[in-house]
Amino acid sequence: MASNATTYKQMKEDFVSNLSGGSVAEINYVTAVGPVAFVLWSILQSRQSFFKPYKPLSFLVDFLLNVVAVLLGFTLYADTPLLLSGLILAPAILVYALPPNPVASRKRPKLPPNAQASKSTGALSVLSTKPFLTTYRGSMLLITCLAILAVDFRIFPRRFAKVETWGTSLMDVGVGSFVFSAGVVAARPVLKERAEGRTTPLVQRLVYSMRHSLPLLVLGMIRLISVKGLDYAEHVTEYGVHWNFFFTLGFLPPFVALFQSALKVIPSYAALAILLGVIYQVVLETTSLKAFILTAPRTDLFSMNREGICSFFGYLAIFLAGQDTGMFVLPRSINPRSGTSNGSQRGTLLLTMTCWTSAWAAMYFFATHFSYGAGLDVSRRLANLPYILWIAAFNSAQLLACCAIESAFFPSFYNAADAKTEQEAYETATSRVLRAFNRNGLFVFLIANLLTGLVNMTVPTLDVTPTVTMAILVGYAGVLTTLAVALDTWNISIKL
Repeated sequence: MASNATTYKQMKEDFVSNLSGGSVAEINYVTAVGPVAFVLWSILQSRQSFFKPYKPLSFLVDFLLNVVAVLLGFTLYADTPLLLSGLILAPAILVYALPPNPVASRKRPKLPPNAQASKSTGALSVLSTKPFLTTYRGSMLLITCLAILAVDFRIFPRRFAKVETWGTSLMDVGVGSFVFSAGVVAARPVLKERAEGRTTPLVQRLVYSMRHSLPLLVLGMIRLISVKGLDYAEHVTEYGVHWNFFFTLGFLPPFVALFQSALKVIPSYAALAILLGVIYQVVLETTSLKAFILTAPRTDLFSMNREGICSFFGYLAIFLAGQDTGMFVLPRSINPRSGTSNGSQRGTLLLTMTCWTSAWAAMYFFATHFSYGAGLDVSRRLANLPYILWIAAFNSAQLLACCAIESAFFPSFYNAADAKTEQEAYETATSRVLRAFNRNGLFVFLIANLLTGLVNMTVPTLDVTPTVTMAILVGYAGVLTTLAVALDTWNISIKL
């Protein structure tokens, strides 16, 4: 019996390995299913006010569009994601062609003629909670939670699993996006500090960052003990023998606090991210570090966890790139003193996001192209420069897509004259499901990890049929979604 268990565990470890990965284009097609589904959601909401009030039927449609459609994109429709996108766009066009619901039009917030002089505008904070950011972060977390369980079943294509060393895959972009997203929201306290005209001393920043790090490091220790204690199948070359993703997340805040001091001589977080990535890549190419990470024997604590420790510098650069994005995405307006209209400010933001998306994509092209660039390969295991640039380009494009959808269907959000009206407009423009995932993201991710372990310990995931697999995955997604929406309904925020 023990021998059979050991054999099955080895099969699971070998099964989740991926030697080649998939193409970047295919990953883009699969991940585009989410934004396409949100287009249909936006049309239903903006023209028919379908999700307001939020009834059981509203929840069901919200779940099908923003959760199940994404799940189908990398399971049953993994080979034909464009077909799935077309099947979603067809009813979207039909609904858009229908006459709009007059109730939906009346509920749009209007900008009073004297809004610029009104005292009510003073109630609006410098940093608003923008709907497209909620959509982006909720979607990113959702697909990550779905993929960490789906990867254990045969219905999940192996090319989407984490690549062993060189190449790109859906799950490789997932872990990087998690870090990039964290960097985006980390810009909020920095912007608030600048708006108030104050500077936090380095020691105080470190103390504050450690308060955020401690819960994550504790979670990392709990995961380590549980994985080793339960003899759970794991892939050592992912992070090492003891290291896990929670440790990477936990060590980011204090290092970011230290690197913030470098902004006195370096113009932006983006420049700092690029400089760190370039230096790390140069060290990989000119020293024995790359060979050490990939081939060294595991003889001591450092060598046993060399992937997680060394790749940390790449993830730090990704975090800083995300923080730079947050610096121009989070403020209410890019040029607050310009006096331009909300429409002009929105156009400026879209243009800025387009420029940065193009810049990251161009740098990725020149870093990886064998004829016109450096010819470097992407490696999530190393978190090298091409991986950093790929993650930054991918997430910038996702943010741009979410912002464009919001601008097209919910422009009235930017006409709100006071905080109450803006909050109502924000709730109108965001999916309840995605908003709930965003609100308690790390806690939901933790529950997803626990449920993934429970399923793997109770179900022979390699042997079940596609029908049973989809039933398990949809049920798992339903449990996570119900939990997230329930917490949001009860106004509970669990910060880890």
